Amino acid sequence: MSKKRGFDIDFPEQTQDGSHTGARTSDARRGPMAAAISENADALRARAEAERVIREENDRIAHEHVRLKRAGLITDMVPLDAIRTEKLSRDRSLAPDPEIGELKDSIREIGLSNPIRVEPVGEHYELVQGFRRLTAYRELFAETGDEKFARIPAGLVATGETLTGLYRKMVDENLVRRGISFAEMAQLAVTFARDPETEVSDVEGAVATLYASAGRQKRSYIRHFATLLEAIGDVLQHSEAIPRKLGLDLVREIGNDEAFTAQLRDALSRDFERDAEAELAILQRALPGAAPVERSSASPSSSGRSQKAAAKTTLRCTVPAGTVRCAARDGKVELQMERDFSTVDRRRLEAAVAAFMSALDD
Repeated sequence: MSKKRGFDIDFPEQTQDGSHTGARTSDARRGPMAAAISENADALRARAEAERVIREENDRIAHEHVRLKRAGLITDMVPLDAIRTEKLSRDRSLAPDPEIGELKDSIREIGLSNPIRVEPVGEHYELVQGFRRLTAYRELFAETGDEKFARIPAGLVATGETLTGLYRKMVDENLVRRGISFAEMAQLAVTFARDPETEVSDVEGAVATLYASAGRQKRSYIRHFATLLEAIGDVLQHSEAIPRKLGLDLVREIGNDEAFTAQLRDALSRDFERDAEAELAILQRALPGAAPVERSSASPSSSGRSQKAAAKTTLRCTVPAGTVRCAARDGKVELQMERDFSTVDRRRLEAAVAAFMSALDD
């Protein structure tokens, strides 16, 4: 006969007065199974608490990542061959940039201080801001083969931004920089108005939408240049070189004389191989009252002057107030730095210019 196993039963202890305590006096009498169950329950509670803390931290990090991404503050090293420039029409001329060399030199020396901005789209990225910076990197990689130029720092724009919003980001960045011409801004407005995926269908609306951050007068100039491009843009080769006054004079004459547009197109069509200076001469001669210029002056001699005008010396100079960029051409010296020179007293400006010219003549 098998022997029955006994087990302990905890009875409440009785006090001297006959009452019961209702509790055990020691955990020593608790069996090993109960102790294991209690310890496992404590471990499960601790694990559940740790998981809760981790989930809360992960949620916080995810929300912060989304916030930074929407603000365009998430930056990555993006491969050049993964970046496309097809979604947005650029507001920069496709002609060779004479100042791209300066940008490449700066990137070689100190790197890219201002990342481009791209929108992730599937397996590639669409460029939003930074066409010149991307061009500089591509040229540097082609010239050197250095892998450090195979990827470019890029801020990631949150996917889902409207097309108009992406255009505004591109335009507003360029508005704060010098060098973009009225013709380039007008061409973008014309292209934007023709794009079936945008919300506007006319140049007036395109200018109002794209250049909402610009002043009223500037928007007016852009609309006038858009009129010029719609009239003769297809026969212009160097529209970005047209200065503001000449463009406005041409638009005024287009409005005053119905035959002027045809005459202008004919004059431009007769000379297929022309540089910017020759094209400007043709446009200037077409205006009523302009001094007559022989056609031959736009060929060999004009080409010589154009080459001289295109020659440029650029340099950087560090002064106590900061860094000054200087560009010197035939008949023109341009100084740029982070300073509002319009606040300088006129007499001080005159004295500074006089000292500058005197130093050049010494």
